[in-house]
Amino acid sequence: MSAVNNTEVGLWYTATAGVFFLFAGVLALLIRVQLAVPGNDFISADLYNQVFTMHGSVMMFLFAVPIFEAVSILLLPEMLGARDLPFPRLSQYGYYCFLIGGVFVCGSIFFGAAPQGGWFMYPPMTTKYQTGIGADIWLLGLSFIEIASIAAAVELIVGALKCRPPGMRIHMIPLYAWYLLVVAAMILFAFPPLIAGDILLEMERAFDWPFFDPDRGGDPLLWQHLFWIFGHPEVYIVFLPSVALMATIVPTFARTPLVGYTWVVLAAVGTGFLSFGLWVHHMFTTGLPGVTLGVFSAASQAVAIPTGIQLFCFLATLLAGRVVASVPMMFVFASLATFVFGGLTGVMVAVAPFDFQAHDSFFVVGHLHYVLVGGTIFPIVGGLYYYFPFLMSRRLSDRLGKIAFWLLLVGFNVTFLPMHWTGLLGMPRRVFTYPAGIGFDLLNLVSSVGAFVLAAGFAVVVWDVLRPKKHEPLPKWNLWNSGGLEWIGDIPDEPWGVRSIPVITGRYPLWDQPNLKQDVGLGRYYLPDAEEGLRETLVTSVIDAKPLQVLRVPGPSFLPMITAALTGGVFIFGTYHWWTLAALSGLGSFTAILTWLWTGTAWVPEKPEKYIGLGKSVPLYASGPQAVGWWAMFITMLGDITAYISLVFGYFFYWTIRDDFPPDPYPGPAAAGPLVGLGLLAGAYAATILARRWNRTASAARLYGALGAAVVLTLGGVVSLVGGTLSDGLDPTADAYSAIVWVLVGWTALHAVLGAVMQAYCAARRWAGKMTPDCDADIVNVTLFWHFVALTAAITVAVVVGFPMVA
Repeated sequence: MSAVNNTEVGLWYTATAGVFFLFAGVLALLIRVQLAVPGNDFISADLYNQVFTMHGSVMMFLFAVPIFEAVSILLLPEMLGARDLPFPRLSQYGYYCFLIGGVFVCGSIFFGAAPQGGWFMYPPMTTKYQTGIGADIWLLGLSFIEIASIAAAVELIVGALKCRPPGMRIHMIPLYAWYLLVVAAMILFAFPPLIAGDILLEMERAFDWPFFDPDRGGDPLLWQHLFWIFGHPEVYIVFLPSVALMATIVPTFARTPLVGYTWVVLAAVGTGFLSFGLWVHHMFTTGLPGVTLGVFSAASQAVAIPTGIQLFCFLATLLAGRVVASVPMMFVFASLATFVFGGLTGVMVAVAPFDFQAHDSFFVVGHLHYVLVGGTIFPIVGGLYYYFPFLMSRRLSDRLGKIAFWLLLVGFNVTFLPMHWTGLLGMPRRVFTYPAGIGFDLLNLVSSVGAFVLAAGFAVVVWDVLRPKKHEPLPKWNLWNSGGLEWIGDIPDEPWGVRSIPVITGRYPLWDQPNLKQDVGLGRYYLPDAEEGLRETLVTSVIDAKPLQVLRVPGPSFLPMITAALTGGVFIFGTYHWWTLAALSGLGSFTAILTWLWTGTAWVPEKPEKYIGLGKSVPLYASGPQAVGWWAMFITMLGDITAYISLVFGYFFYWTIRDDFPPDPYPGPAAAGPLVGLGLLAGAYAATILARRWNRTASAARLYGALGAAVVLTLGGVVSLVGGTLSDGLDPTADAYSAIVWVLVGWTALHAVLGAVMQAYCAARRWAGKMTPDCDADIVNVTLFWHFVALTAAITVAVVVGFPMVA
């Protein structure tokens, strides 16, 4: 339970995501039984709403995204020839957040307390009309799970950028790693708006702050904007990793490098970029202006272009090579066919007049599942058959794989193809029954039969994975004759990964460098031995992959698990409004994080450099942009400020739709308090920069003075900012204007207080000898954090004080 090895944590993650997938599949079967015949009373309307909501939520939040991160934690270090990812304890922390949050959310249905608002949780259905704790479980439980997703995204981005083997320049990294970078970046920019929306909706439910109440200046459409800014990129977040698996499998069985590597990379980046400009096509029926409909309709159709480029490059590779028949390739072909069909129906619903007819009908259900099951699940099953020998040193059965393939392909199409006709006939989504004799009967019965055929296919896959295999022979090395570096290890592989970290000269190392496996095994490359007996991997430069540092990563620990449990307590106790327990859990989590950082990061090494082989020595310590910790802070703060900008978006959304925003007469806050607070926080920011400079000059007295002044200025700035707002009597329960102002001020104050703790932490580290003039990663990273705090404070004061004066 304390393991941090990427293989172990990745296997836990993958298995847990698989269990949640099966749970959601059982819920889907309940839905299909209920809809198999008209007027059915198999389950009640309330239970159906819970089952429907949980099916979509579990599939999207507990399987589709986590399975990508789980597989990436497993595969990425092997693909890069790295010994481990840069933050192995962060991977463990993310896994336990995922596990605890998932069990909490899924368990609610067994107590009749599951959410009933759909996986999209639209207000006012989730505010005024859902009085139980179901919506709170969704909002807080899934927010907790989203922490795991963001933690994994940080780990994977830094790993792909900074832990590549020497020679693997940015234009030579595996296509899987490129897709990983795109998807992880999308998570950083897509999940924060949802987290911001979760915060606003939960504050309305728990404290009556009226963000979505039109009677008090709010608007429920704000939730739709924040949700779909996340929701449509989410489709590509779950689809692109499956394309990445296809980009790995296709060249292997075509026996040739992928055609159009550069085009595929650009198309993946383009898909990720365009996906953030499509969210309004989920809102075509909400009464938006015609020009908005036209722009977003065009953008929704344009995303088909980079998607088509990727698929045509796969087809060109198959035509250029000599395809070897295999179970993984069968699933790739099934995915290509079904996703193209789903993509074409997606272009249909991107046309606003057609969407007016098909919106909220079963046509959309059919389209969604053709994209997500066909485009996502089929490659995952193919990837399971492809990588199982690599992970478990045993093969899955070709015979069972073919049986599963036909059951899945037939069951899938029998289930979801009729839904297009059902929707065109007028059957709406989210209904728990329907009357007989209006044309839905036979189509629904066919879909329900197909669902059980589909389930039988998954049952065969599960049996193939779980059946005993210990008496079967070990597969031969590099079973599929792949060119990927992940297959360089022995069967069974050693727990430390590669014996030495290789120098790479091509995109398919095992094809381009015939003696690579032998040379790696004989220790002829970098870091051939762990002479100090510590866990080490190599950090390289972002663009050219030149060796920069030997990174010593921490070993097994229970701290991440304890921290995850305490973090979960904040959300779980908050669900029941047990605020004292939630506060104690928060304090415990904060203490655990400080202990984790104090004992497990930024060690001062016993020597400045280490010889790594091939006539080269590199530092054992790094700070600034050369260090993985700096990148982790920078990436985390990008996600953080995205959530903050989503709140600012909410402020200006109200301004665009309401004539009385800001209210007239203007209720405040007055300029004095926030402006003084901004000045004090600017002083704290400057003092932090001086502290970083004076630490490097070995001036301990000046360092302590600057950090002490920074803490005092920070606390003074918070008091002035919050006190100035409080003195103006803004009541956040009175109207949406007061509520959104308090959210912006509170967000800024909370981050400033956290910044003060960081400043004090740096002083303590210097006093304890854990930070020196040469080993200064702590103060450098805290200064980076303060760049974002200063920016947030400036924007907050400009919005809440400056904007009403010019509006």
